[in-house]
Amino acid sequence: MDEEFQNLKEEVWSHFQDYQHVFLATNEGDQPRVRPITLVNFEQKFWVFTGTIDAKIRQIQKNPAIEFCLPFKEGEHHGYVRATGVAKIVEEREAKVKVAKHCDFFSEHFKGFDDPNYTLLELKINEIEYLKSGEEKARKFRP
Repeated sequence: MDEEFQNLKEEVWSHFQDYQHVFLATNEGDQPRVRPITLVNFEQKFWVFTGTIDAKIRQIQKNPAIEFCLPFKEGEHHGYVRATGVAKIVEEREAKVKVAKHCDFFSEHFKGFDDPNYTLLELKINEIEYLKSGEEKARKFRP
């Protein structure tokens, strides 16, 4: 991996905290659906807690393609990280418990790890588009 690519990747990842609000897009037929969500960055993976009955779960079951956007501001300039990939519904209880224990806000939304309304998504990223704050041209790369 060349040094320029490694520096770009590190710069992009520096915008992600343990938790952040992003805009997640799924598909409902041929109509994109976008909503704000809390994205969890844990163990070098992206996770989303959601309700089992939420529309995004039905949409992901039919078409797992997703995109999310993390807008940010540095000084007077704006930028963003856009990531495309697929959402995987996590069935393994051990993973569901481990990620839930990492998040102090989990209990505000769910009754416990076995709450039937608790669904964990893993977002598997295959491409990133990055617009650095203050620049006009975005760069794309595969993580």
